[in-house]
Amino acid sequence: MVELEKLKEKDNLKIKFLIGLITILLIVFMFPKGESIESEVSVGSIWTQNELIAAFSFPIKKDVAVYNAEIKKMETSVYPIYLEKKDARTQAIKKLISYNKWFTASLDSNLNNDTSYINNSFLTRSSFNVFRDIQKKEVNVSGDNTNTLNHLFLIAQNILYDLNSKGIINEIPSKANKDSIAIREKNYDRIIPIKRFYSVNTGRNYVLERLSKIQLPEEIKNAVFEYINNFITPTLIYQPQLTEKEIKQARNNVSKYSGIVNENERIVGTHDRITKEVKAKIDSYREAKGEILGTDKIILQFLGKFMHIAFIIVLLVIYLFLFRKKIFYDNQKIFLLSINLIFMSFITFLVNKISVNASLQFLIIIPAASMLLTIVFDSRVGFYTTVVLALITGALRGNDYSFMATNLFAGALAIYTVRDIKNRTQIFRSFQFILIAYTTTILAFGFERFAPWESLFVEFAFAGTNALISPVLTYGLLIFFERFFSITTDLTLLELSNFDRPLLKELATKTPGTFSHSMTIGTLVETATEKIGANPLLARVGAYYHDIGKTISPQTFVENQINNVNIHESISPEESVALILKHIIEGINLAKENGLPQEIIDFIPMHHGTMVMSFFYEKAKKLYGEEKVDVNDYRYKGPKPNTKETAVLMLADGCESAVRSMKDMEKGKVENLIDSLIEARINDDQLNESPLTFSDIALIKECFKNVLIGQHHRRIRYPKQDQMENGEVPEKDKQ
Repeated sequence: MVELEKLKEKDNLKIKFLIGLITILLIVFMFPKGESIESEVSVGSIWTQNELIAAFSFPIKKDVAVYNAEIKKMETSVYPIYLEKKDARTQAIKKLISYNKWFTASLDSNLNNDTSYINNSFLTRSSFNVFRDIQKKEVNVSGDNTNTLNHLFLIAQNILYDLNSKGIINEIPSKANKDSIAIREKNYDRIIPIKRFYSVNTGRNYVLERLSKIQLPEEIKNAVFEYINNFITPTLIYQPQLTEKEIKQARNNVSKYSGIVNENERIVGTHDRITKEVKAKIDSYREAKGEILGTDKIILQFLGKFMHIAFIIVLLVIYLFLFRKKIFYDNQKIFLLSINLIFMSFITFLVNKISVNASLQFLIIIPAASMLLTIVFDSRVGFYTTVVLALITGALRGNDYSFMATNLFAGALAIYTVRDIKNRTQIFRSFQFILIAYTTTILAFGFERFAPWESLFVEFAFAGTNALISPVLTYGLLIFFERFFSITTDLTLLELSNFDRPLLKELATKTPGTFSHSMTIGTLVETATEKIGANPLLARVGAYYHDIGKTISPQTFVENQINNVNIHESISPEESVALILKHIIEGINLAKENGLPQEIIDFIPMHHGTMVMSFFYEKAKKLYGEEKVDVNDYRYKGPKPNTKETAVLMLADGCESAVRSMKDMEKGKVENLIDSLIEARINDDQLNESPLTFSDIALIKECFKNVLIGQHHRRIRYPKQDQMENGEVPEKDKQ
């Protein structure tokens, strides 16, 4: 009974090796650059390694948060730079005076009619009419066309002069957080408070304020404001390129380093507490060692990292080879495991790259991978992979032990919540368990290093986010993996076992006898497969669907025949065989049309294997003579069962049908019948391709005997039952 021969091909082993090699290489490339022998340390922890002495001088890098704060401070210290238009003030006044003359002449020549020449962008028609009416009035009354209009022009000129005297800024940068500006003059900048200047908008407000203090009708004030507005011109022009250049220079002036450690200087001693300063030295030393490595040391370090990850992954490979051969020889499932390892490593890589002063390591969602792999495979594979993931991601974080322990505990509790999953919503129950795991481990390691409560609360917040994200991500990824990899999970099987499924409802209504038989076998195979360590849920669901092809022609099969009318008595054995074989093909077609997974479809042909239809074979021999009958014409077409579950179903199908047909249910006879039927399947080589062992078969026999004898035990006949069987109603007993 050798299993999995078809999967043990050279090509499959090559693909398996290639998947493993690519996985290891990708993870190795995600190691932080320059990381060397020193482990990741945290402030407050104790240095338990040997005294660390600097092998060379190196600068101490500032904490990222401190460095960024200094950068921000220097950026905000730069004033926005402006250039002053020297002649802008005088040019605006000259332009106003020149325009006054032209405008007066234009009004004189068009006092009565034509206004088509008016530039609406300069003056609206209503404002123009105000000026024209003033000019008309002066001409009609005194013949003097200058006094009143010139008075308005003089007001405009004075206001514009005062406005330009203070200066007008063309724009204020949105990012400027300054109360002053820098006016560049050759090689130096004049720093002047920004409140001393007007912007274009505040300049307009100034004009309105000045006009409001003059005794004039509102329509004239509006016309004068509109007139002045055309001459408000910025005198100070913002220079974004010069400002950005100064900001860049300010950034460059901020040093990344806070000091230096000299060669042979002690960095940290054994049993010393890690302070912020010591952590900065260790981190800087680790990075500096990576930067000064020669080619030969770089190669050696790469080889060390490769071996490091390879040793961890080999642990998982050995486990799969010894205890989960179906997964080991299935490259699709190996690829799925590889994706999980790479994905978690990539998240760790991203977290390492993000330079913020926060506990982002708690966003590495290892519990999500733990739950996903548990649902897709089983809890042991899920836990073993969680151990491997914790070791790999911990290695990527500089051999961070506390990180490994925390995620191992969180992953283990997440596995616990979905190990016997019954529906998809059960995934969300994991939230509280993941949160409990993270909270307890954060407290444990926090108390150990005397971490302040503020730091612990930040870690709680990130851990809570992880606990919230993990179930949601698991739910979504599970659907993706089920469809993309065509994987049948326990959730899929549970959904298929619902009797409201169309195929099962049809089986119950069209073929009640077959339905009853399938339910009985479901119980039988579930008990047996659980005993031998196979998948009882898969076996039970496979039993439910193994005879769905009988719904097409129910009367072909004896358990569905009404009034004991057997159609096979009136047709030839060859025709009977054709009808019986047809239900296999029709069952497979029905299963595919209804989207059943391949694992369930396999039960349909495999539960018959290549067995002989002995009833029709014997009938043919009697009709035609043994020498004229080929036994192969009366065999099912196979294939033979190649899993424990399909093999158990084959044995259960034969045993249940045979025991059901017995008239004498004596225990010894039932046991003998079961033994004989199973031995017959073995002798007929029907189990050659299945992974069943002889110890498995012994356990299967024991289960079958217990269940079938219990189901068909001898029952006591009721008093007067003979009368009732003949349709007579017994008389009422006397009081």
